[in-house]
Amino acid sequence: MAEHTAGELQSKARPWLTMSRRDSILGYLLVAPVVIALSILVIYPFFFAIWISFTDRMVGRAGQFIGLANYRYLLNWVDFRATVVNTTVLVISVQAMKLIFGMGIAILLNQAIRARQFWRGLILLPWAMPAFVAFITWKLLYAPQGGAFNYMLISLGLVDSHVEFLSSRALAMPSVIFASFWRGFPFWVISFLAALQNVPQELYEAAAMDGANAWQRFRHVTLPGIRHVVLVVVLLSTIWTTNSFEAVWLLTQGGPSNATMTFPVLAYFGLQNLRIGEAAAVSVSMLPVFAMLVLIIAKLLQEE
Repeated sequence: MAEHTAGELQSKARPWLTMSRRDSILGYLLVAPVVIALSILVIYPFFFAIWISFTDRMVGRAGQFIGLANYRYLLNWVDFRATVVNTTVLVISVQAMKLIFGMGIAILLNQAIRARQFWRGLILLPWAMPAFVAFITWKLLYAPQGGAFNYMLISLGLVDSHVEFLSSRALAMPSVIFASFWRGFPFWVISFLAALQNVPQELYEAAAMDGANAWQRFRHVTLPGIRHVVLVVVLLSTIWTTNSFEAVWLLTQGGPSNATMTFPVLAYFGLQNLRIGEAAAVSVSMLPVFAMLVLIIAKLLQEE
């Protein structure tokens, strides 16, 4: 009886709100505003867009659940198939150009060249310029009448008449690709340059002493040293390029004859036609590709 009473007194004396529990409650309270904000601004709109893609919702009409009808329509839609091809060509071409030129310029700016700080600042101008201003400028450069490119080609005698850069099916996509590359490659240069400065110089000296040439030093020292940065930049830039709306809309609006139609522009046309369900299906159809890309990059990043 006495032992039982002592146990009860000991349990009553022990406070329920211990220091560890107070810390846990405080942590939950501090995190709660962020969780609420993310739920309202990110999680709810994300799943709501997925839900809308399974309905026939239109502007002014709530719509009903129709299952995969929107996705079946997209698979049989000629414009959607052209959009898949155009987006793939645009993303792969732009990313390849950014990787090659971004890496090359970053390596050059990492050397002890004259006015290095000036060139580093100058390379940021395309990235710092608002996208609207940048692509309107490129549209003026491509203009058949009074455009700088046509003026130079005619002055040099390379062409006899004005070239329709944005109105030709053969030239529209390359024109959009080059403008998109110019706008985005500074991000690659600065990211690679920052990564290169963290590669120990002793590794290059040791490789040179072992007789490694410039290509071997780049392959066995530079690339492994900046590998993680390259993967992250490729992932982010691929998502940004795929979702880029200004480049195509301001230059060609998806034309001519859907030659430059991409996912964001096709979704925008769906909204213009008041078909919210179909527009949401176009946007959501990109999610599996992004999810696969994220998983691949994450696996490569975790290998080491």
